[in-house]
Amino acid sequence: MNSEILDDAGKLIFRLGFGILFLMHGIDKVMNYPGSLEWISTRLVEVGLPAEVAYGVFIGEVLAPILIIIGWHARIGALLTAITMAFAFHLAHSHEFLELTQHGGWQLELQGMFLLASIAIALSGPGRISLNGR
Repeated sequence: MNSEILDDAGKLIFRLGFGILFLMHGIDKVMNYPGSLEWISTRLVEVGLPAEVAYGVFIGEVLAPILIIIGWHARIGALLTAITMAFAFHLAHSHEFLELTQHGGWQLELQGMFLLASIAIALSGPGRISLNGR
């Protein structure tokens, strides 16, 4: 099989897996935790940012993964999810950065995987099996 086809198929599977998992995380937060925006707003104000930046959760955790899934401006979507994860690390998880789970894994393995996958998609692009088709 042609290596370009395999490369594009791998990018598609990676985009779909990451995008769907990240989107599910975002939809759950927006639908089931109405206080989460207030919590995020409070943390943002504490670090000197406007509370309105909290609405970026909708962009970073709902819109951006959709862009990644369909492969339309996926690099921008991935950059937005990476920024979202950087905010999550700083605002919600900084106290856990050096902690391990009871099984010896990194306490932030999910968040770390989301951040690294975002960066990988931003660097590699969506592949030809995408709306952009590049």
